Amino acid sequence: MKRITITVVALFFAMALPAQDAESIVRAARNRIQADTVSTRSRMVITAANGSTAERVIDQYSKDDEQGNDRMMIVFQSPASVKNTRFLTLDRSSGDSDRWIFVPSLGKVRRIAASDSGSNFMGTDFSYDDMSSMSRDAGRDTHTLLREENLNGTACHVVQSVPKDRDFQYSRMISWIGKENSVIYQVEMYDRRGALQKVMESGALEDVQGHLTPTQTTVRTLAAGTSTTIHMDIIKYDDPIPDTVFTAAYLETGRLR
Repeated sequence: MKRITITVVALFFAMALPAQDAESIVRAARNRIQADTVSTRSRMVITAANGSTAERVIDQYSKDDEQGNDRMMIVFQSPASVKNTRFLTLDRSSGDSDRWIFVPSLGKVRRIAASDSGSNFMGTDFSYDDMSSMSRDAGRDTHTLLREENLNGTACHVVQSVPKDRDFQYSRMISWIGKENSVIYQVEMYDRRGALQKVMESGALEDVQGHLTPTQTTVRTLAAGTSTTIHMDIIKYDDPIPDTVFTAAYLETGRLR
């Protein structure tokens, strides 16, 4: 079953509840929406430090394979400068990830090296790690329940997650997770030096096919003064997606075979 979320958690003080309690909260949040497939059309609004904006339209398809590995294909539809750029990720249940991108102007598929995982994705405030973190297994981080508090009137667990893998771009993440609905409302992401680098906020919750779904997500890069907001205009759960969408052939040609 497909596990849908936004991103999740990190580390700080000390008067924490048992680790398993925190991990259970994170698992519930990351596994909150279960579906065999997810298809979306979104608008990405990129805001520069001077306030100017640029918009991109993307289609995203997600489907687990028979081994339970998470697969995601992103296809850029507009503007013309990025149209037909395609991005494929394979996140294995073991924790390994493979990422490839096809850029029409280059005319070939390029593999994203692990050393580039923290780089910005197509000029947005999302990194390659951010794109994959939506399906990141909770077991890949060490979780600590820091406290409980209200965020914008919503009672939340505040959980810290420290990645076990050294290649991950963040040293820790702190998440605000709704106590009643397991929605991840906010995540603070700290760089390898321990400084707060980004803040992600989710909102505009809607009932989509019986699933409470955030239809707007904003990531702000604090030092740069930039932000990217994803507006999900179309969301479909359990819509059939051919397995050939998640292949090198489709990545390069955009055609089903």
